[in-house]
Amino acid sequence: MMTEILAVLSHFIIAVISGGGYAGIVLLMGIESACIPLPSEVIMPFSGYLVAQGRFTLLWVATAGAIGCNVGSAVAYWVGYFGGRRLVLRYGHLVWLTQRELEISEKTVKAHLTRVFSQLGVADRTQAALWAQHHLPSD
Repeated sequence: MMTEILAVLSHFIIAVISGGGYAGIVLLMGIESACIPLPSEVIMPFSGYLVAQGRFTLLWVATAGAIGCNVGSAVAYWVGYFGGRRLVLRYGHLVWLTQRELEISEKTVKAHLTRVFSQLGVADRTQAALWAQHHLPSD
């Protein structure tokens, strides 16, 4: 079944890039970076193949991929910022995420962060960032 799913996704990706050019790369990489499972392992290698064939240039493929990643990440950030927990509770079932699983993940992250902060002797993320800036090598 996994082979069939990857085959369908690969055909979709190839069709979008072939038809949309650099904009297709931006779109697909944006989708992938917005936490929607679309394998960049197919997107970028096929784009690289088109570079080798002379249809695209490496600079513009890399630029399109980077723009898509940033746009997708920004979309995911804003969805989380404005929707947050409420959005997950309302629509999480669409991605097989239950309220119980959300609570377990929240407790797990909180427990690990509490432990790491304690070991560093800091109280929050800001202090942890300042600690890292002061204690870790800068080069």
